[in-house]
Amino acid sequence: MASNSSSSYVRDFFQAHRGLFVSFIVLLVFGFTALAIYELTTEVSYDEVIEALVSTSWSSIALAVFFTGLSFAALVGYDLNALTYIGRKLPTVPVAMTAFSAYAVGNTAGFGALSGGAIRFRGYSRLGLSPEDIGRVIAFVTFAFGIGLLSVTALACLVTAPRVGQIIGVSDTAIRIIALIIIVGLSILVFIGRDGRTISIGKVHLRLPDSRTSSQQFLVTALDIAASASVLYVLLPQTTIGWPSFLAIYATAVGAGVLSHVPAGLGVFETIIVAALGNTVDIDQVLGSLVLYRVIYHVLPLLIATLFVIFLEARQLSKHPVASTLRKLEFRLAPLLLSAFALIAGAMLVLSSVTPTPDSNLNFLGSYMPLPLVESAHFLSSIIGILLFVSARGLAQRLDGAWWTAVLCTALGLLFSLLKALALFEAVFLTVLLAGLLLSARQFNRPASMLRQALTPPWIVAMLILVAAATTILFFVYREVDYSRDLWWRFEFSAEAPRGLRAMLGIAIVAAVVSIFSLLRPAVKRSDLSTAEELTQATNIAMAQDFADANLVRMGDKRLMFSASGNAFIMYGIQGRSWIALFDPIGPSDEIAELVWRFVEEARTGGGRAVFYQISPDLLAYCTDAGMRAFRLGELAVVDLAGFELKGSRLSGLRQAINKGVREGLEFEMLQPHEVANQLEALRGVSESWLDEHNTREKTFSLGAFRDDYVLSQPVGILRKEGRIVAFATLAVTDTKQEGTVDLMRFAPDAPKGSMDFLFVRIMEHLRDAGFKEFNLGMAPLSGMAQREAAPAWDRIGSVIFEHGERFYNFKGLKAFKSKFHPRWEPRYLAVSGIGPAVAMMDATLLIGGGLRGVVGK
Repeated sequence: MASNSSSSYVRDFFQAHRGLFVSFIVLLVFGFTALAIYELTTEVSYDEVIEALVSTSWSSIALAVFFTGLSFAALVGYDLNALTYIGRKLPTVPVAMTAFSAYAVGNTAGFGALSGGAIRFRGYSRLGLSPEDIGRVIAFVTFAFGIGLLSVTALACLVTAPRVGQIIGVSDTAIRIIALIIIVGLSILVFIGRDGRTISIGKVHLRLPDSRTSSQQFLVTALDIAASASVLYVLLPQTTIGWPSFLAIYATAVGAGVLSHVPAGLGVFETIIVAALGNTVDIDQVLGSLVLYRVIYHVLPLLIATLFVIFLEARQLSKHPVASTLRKLEFRLAPLLLSAFALIAGAMLVLSSVTPTPDSNLNFLGSYMPLPLVESAHFLSSIIGILLFVSARGLAQRLDGAWWTAVLCTALGLLFSLLKALALFEAVFLTVLLAGLLLSARQFNRPASMLRQALTPPWIVAMLILVAAATTILFFVYREVDYSRDLWWRFEFSAEAPRGLRAMLGIAIVAAVVSIFSLLRPAVKRSDLSTAEELTQATNIAMAQDFADANLVRMGDKRLMFSASGNAFIMYGIQGRSWIALFDPIGPSDEIAELVWRFVEEARTGGGRAVFYQISPDLLAYCTDAGMRAFRLGELAVVDLAGFELKGSRLSGLRQAINKGVREGLEFEMLQPHEVANQLEALRGVSESWLDEHNTREKTFSLGAFRDDYVLSQPVGILRKEGRIVAFATLAVTDTKQEGTVDLMRFAPDAPKGSMDFLFVRIMEHLRDAGFKEFNLGMAPLSGMAQREAAPAWDRIGSVIFEHGERFYNFKGLKAFKSKFHPRWEPRYLAVSGIGPAVAMMDATLLIGGGLRGVVGK
């Protein structure tokens, strides 16, 4: 038992700190690869690398650009195939722009499934895809790339086994056996799924692509990998390694880079290429080609995507449907593209600060610039680079503080790039970024201070990897320098190693300060409870909206956050460190984005994490923009009252319930708020007997409780039998008459069977006759989560609970009751920030139940 307890503790501890462990491992992997690169290049000098870089012919560069375009055209094919696989058709041009931008950012920033996935969510949500469909697209392209990379590598190794074996020191027989095993395994998988068959592995159900989709995807993947490998191959000098052998090496390097989780595979990819080609090609020429490859295949597409967004910002497009769609996509994609561009620009400034300036540029500066100005510009440029790198995260989240920081850093970096080294390429790059930031200024409208932002572990790791890369390059460039204390204090135009050392020290200090600041989370702070004036203000707003459940604000048990104008609000509660907002923000739609972001920011500032509970699909895009993840929670049942009639066979069961109730003497009456006071004690008696009968207690937060002020605030539908009230339900309605719903439903123990059906039908008929359009039957928890292809773990768990959790909660019974009314089912979601859905759901359950005691004691 002790052993099981110990292993369980270790497992729980690892799960709780999984992000930190993964981040540490990634940093460790990069450290080893940086050391390997340094050792592999012992005989290489920086000048030789630059000479190899400069000697690359323009024809080779043009070919590399051509193959880059061909590779990205193939990458767009991934998304088109994914949309075909899920049975959705979207306009080709917006899909191509979204896919191109996703790969441009994913290839450059790393963590492709996350960074590229975020762009796909923003772009495809604008094109009408549901979150589930977008998730399936992301899963398809990720899985297809991995399988395609594996198959292409195996086929290439099968053909070039002797050459590859000679390079990596493994027998060609072993390579061919491994390649054959992989090919046979993948062939079996394709054969099994030839008709789109679904396979089950435990509780996981996966529909395999049919033969046509599989063959199309293989061709797309083969074209992508062949083209991207050709980008580097044409940049290499003449070599005895044939293209097929190089393809196998390249695919292996790409796969290792992806598996390492190091951003963009930086260092890991280079180490494998250098190790494989070092015996056949001069390493200095390989390094020069790798630098050009990174610029052409990674930076150039990002530059093109950003310039395209700048073009859309600067020019009013026509009202052509395609142009209109691209305008919508541009609004969604610009922050992410500019974020990735800022990240590259920051890294460029950092790395340029530890590399020498060309002698001709130094001589020119020495003739016109005083040495202190050049030294200061060089040092400050490195600091600006790391700050610009950090601000990239805030740009992705559209923070105004991040925008101001990025604009200031970019402008200063542009100036210093000229003062320190006449670096024209840097200046052009920063000019493009500055233009994009200024033209997109209106999109960075979320009020948030950069000082209140805490970097997540992956961002800290990315920043430390940049520092480690700069350190490695510094010692590689100045390998022959005799390091001593005096070196720090040498200030000369020709003393570039001291300048690089001082810049590296500044970079390290700033990175350390930012990392420590991010790890020292703010203390937990609770917002004040709502005042009576705020409750009145919120109630007035709720009554002017179409959402009947907004009347739960009348309970007064929730905190309130109002928009800047005071015309919209969020109602929320705090449990542990979770700040849980109930429903979508209440108020005009044009104030929702700002209010969502303010709520997320306030939660972070207060040491908590934001959670949105029972939200509609309309809010998901705003939550994603704020860095939150969405999980399906269940389905909301909505009845169209205009077509609600008991005639015909469709609602025959409800018609029978009405007839039975009439025979048993049930009488329905709708009490208006001013009439409820006279019946309050009778209603209280029914409520208390219902609580005793069900051995439960009042719930709060997402449900109303029997409190005098709350019950008296809205109409109440009652059932009488022989003059005595035997059942009642409190209504929630608004002045717009768009929707009505029921909150408290209480029945006396001796109420006739079927009274609930009778009461609901009469309430719905009353609302219909009063001019209401819809009736909200409430949510069926965990409904709609079963039997979904490629379902994430949360959905699989939810579907299992829905199917087998009847002893704990009447999931199926609740769904069956609502289904009697033949409603329209609408999905509802849980959005979380920084935590898993299980923790958020536990906190929400505790909040609704009134704490642990309330949950345990029902």
